[in-house]
Amino acid sequence: MGNNAMVYEYLVIGAYFALIIGIGFTFKNMASKSTSDYFRGGGRMLWWMVGSTAFMMQFSAWTFTGAAGKAFTDGFAVCLVFFANTFSYFCGWLYFAQRFRQTRVDTPTEAIKGRFGPQNELFFSWALIVFTLLNAGIWLNALGVFASAVFASDISITIIITGFTVVFVSVLSGAWGVVASDFMQTLVVAVISIACAIVALIKVGGPVEMVTNFPSGFIMGPNMNYGLLLVGTFVFFLAKQLVTIMNLHDSFRFLTAKDSINARKAALLAMCLMGVGSIIWFIPPWASAILYPDAASAYPELGSKAADAIYLVFTRNTMPVGTVGLMLAGLFAASMSSMDSALNKNTGILIRSVYQPYLAKRNRQLDDKKLLRLSMIISFVSGILVIGMALFFRSLKELSLFDLMMSLSAMIQVPLLIPLILGLFIKKTPKWAPWVTVLLGLFLSWFMKEVFTPRVFAEWIGIDPFTKRESADMGLILTLGAHIFITSPFFCLTSLFYNEARDQNKKETDHFFKNLETPVVADDKQDEFDRQQRNKLGTMVICMSAGIGLMILIPNPLWGRSIFLICALVIFLIGFMLRRSAFR
Repeated sequence: MGNNAMVYEYLVIGAYFALIIGIGFTFKNMASKSTSDYFRGGGRMLWWMVGSTAFMMQFSAWTFTGAAGKAFTDGFAVCLVFFANTFSYFCGWLYFAQRFRQTRVDTPTEAIKGRFGPQNELFFSWALIVFTLLNAGIWLNALGVFASAVFASDISITIIITGFTVVFVSVLSGAWGVVASDFMQTLVVAVISIACAIVALIKVGGPVEMVTNFPSGFIMGPNMNYGLLLVGTFVFFLAKQLVTIMNLHDSFRFLTAKDSINARKAALLAMCLMGVGSIIWFIPPWASAILYPDAASAYPELGSKAADAIYLVFTRNTMPVGTVGLMLAGLFAASMSSMDSALNKNTGILIRSVYQPYLAKRNRQLDDKKLLRLSMIISFVSGILVIGMALFFRSLKELSLFDLMMSLSAMIQVPLLIPLILGLFIKKTPKWAPWVTVLLGLFLSWFMKEVFTPRVFAEWIGIDPFTKRESADMGLILTLGAHIFITSPFFCLTSLFYNEARDQNKKETDHFFKNLETPVVADDKQDEFDRQQRNKLGTMVICMSAGIGLMILIPNPLWGRSIFLICALVIFLIGFMLRRSAFR
């Protein structure tokens, strides 16, 4: 790419960052009134904002890097994870989303306290904080892989620079800015994905040609001798993603909704976005496997993670000038949404479930304004820790981003969250049940990784050794199977040891379940919050459409300028409708 073209890409990135920072300042006043506003927007947000942030939390830059690299090498198989996400949000619409909102708390660990008591609140607070920092480190590492390839810079330096940018936005904006920027990012991701998918299908000759000519078999992919593994992976992914999305910890997505109905609508929107996106996102990597089979060699400095930059190869070779900048801006924003949501959530957990109980034990308290300032400091410190995590994952060169994410999720996240979803259905459990279940699950994860490995399993059933890819898939199946058939039943069976007379948290638990089934109805002050959301976001969306509209001035073929014009018009229409609805 020439120097002039890179100038345009930098201008696009700079303009988009200015817009995101503008969102932070626009919503700053709405987040600075109380800690409840800072942590969850006071539970005043409309369904399309909540649905966007629920969707973006499962998106992140990893989708365009690690998952795209998996699509480039293995074909259709990567969609199984995202179909499982779609199923999870369907279950959210059907049952979970409204009940999460009905817990009537500001942070997820406050709901854990209501269900399991203060001891488990403290245990899960620290455990979830550590895991969230690990996860956010992976997201930032994924962004560093892509950004360093664009700027031809060292990944570590890129991680540090982009990490501090994320921290700035997170500390400034609170929940209102986080969710508002997620909505804007959803629009950007949608228009980029659809535009790239259409161009990719035209270049490759249509969907039939893409499937037929995929180099290693579109459905099975390479190095896969046992097709049944794909079926097993999908089945276990359904259970895994349900556990990791619809649980008390991740209920924070829906705590921001203004009422029960909006929480359900938010889950439905996330389901639709995820369902459509599950195919659209991966059309460019699939097409690139045909158009640019040697694409991974374009960035040898990334080592085994070179395929993770496949979207960059596609946009640079196929899309009009300016698209790389727009995509990178979207990836920055996607990682920001994942990271600032994580930082915001962790800050709320530390303040409400660790620091305030600590003060209460010493008969001390701080007013809400001081807690709000402390929250900003904690958010900043958490961001520094995430940058450290990302640099650590940078050193793990032998793992692809896809395998890194899947391994961490299956081994740590699933056992950690099993009590937080089953506890919604199993009401009578002793107070030791949650943390003992987690410890059992972590032991089983270790056992499946170090003792009962895919190689041992293959010898046990008398089949040929698995390929490297099959071993990775079989390892996930074995680990998830252990949690589904051992860890989960163990938690359920602990109800046999429940003694009501010894249950010191019974009153709080009964109150928790009563709230869980009692709908939340917005109060008479909500109309003004609705108007502000529509007005502020409508204005920002129109500004973004104007910026994309200016991209038609970039020297490009007529079809390239037409893409930017159509995208700008679609986004302008959305902004116009929001503004108009605000003043009805």
